Amino acid sequence: MAADTNQELAMPMITLRYVTPTPRPELRESIAALAARLAAETLGKARTLTAVLVEPADPAAWFIADQRPTEVGLSAFWLTITITAGTNTKAETAHFVREAFVELEALLGPLHAESYVLVQAADGHAYGYGGRTQEARWAEANPG
Repeated sequence: MAADTNQELAMPMITLRYVTPTPRPELRESIAALAARLAAETLGKARTLTAVLVEPADPAAWFIADQRPTEVGLSAFWLTITITAGTNTKAETAHFVREAFVELEALLGPLHAESYVLVQAADGHAYGYGGRTQEARWAEANPG
């Protein structure tokens, strides 16, 4: 991790929506574990503070270029990970984006290229958990 190694600042929220040509409800746990592992391995985030929401989407509602990817045998996903701004480098976030696509394709099957990863870096004064902002946590851990 680049700017800050304080583990309390390494708490992402990950949301992943996906469609597959054939419904596979058993994927939820595998996707959640994969997302948390990638956040830990590529971005240095603490698994004990990582929250993941996995939502299978209605294939009839997912369109890319006026076509449903599932109708041509492709899966698709939208992954958003919210992290505290300044805790990762551009190279680390690019690595996360690349690895998420590769590993999700291995799990979901052939992907439509229009599958997205958003690494959303939120300001520490506007992001937190447990009723405290990340900025407050940083200030407490770094007095003076």
